[in-house]
Amino acid sequence: MIKTAKHLLMGARAEHKACAYLHKQGLTEIEHNCRSPYGEIDLIMQDQQTIVFVEVRYRKSGDYGLAQETIGHGKQQRIIRSAQWYLQQHARLSDRPCRFDIVAITGTGKECNFDWIYNAFY
Repeated sequence: MIKTAKHLLMGARAEHKACAYLHKQGLTEIEHNCRSPYGEIDLIMQDQQTIVFVEVRYRKSGDYGLAQETIGHGKQQRIIRSAQWYLQQHARLSDRPCRFDIVAITGTGKECNFDWIYNAFY
């Protein structure tokens, strides 16, 4: 029996919650946990004609800083490279506009707060 680490389970739950949240905002899921040679993109969504690459961050509380503050320049660059790789692999999407969003989730259970940062980096 293979056990999954607690932090990985919490991350998967956060990604599921973020996807449901964005779906309620009118976005459509294209792909979940897209792996590339450069890293992973948590969610790839579509907002009308725009392809949205979403990084999801979760914190149980804001006591030690905001969830979105954990995405440094290096992580942004890996996400951008992964998005470029993804678009090369899916030529039908490569002519569409795209952006990079962050969904930061703070709290537990039904007491979660969502902070959707639209066009968070370039």
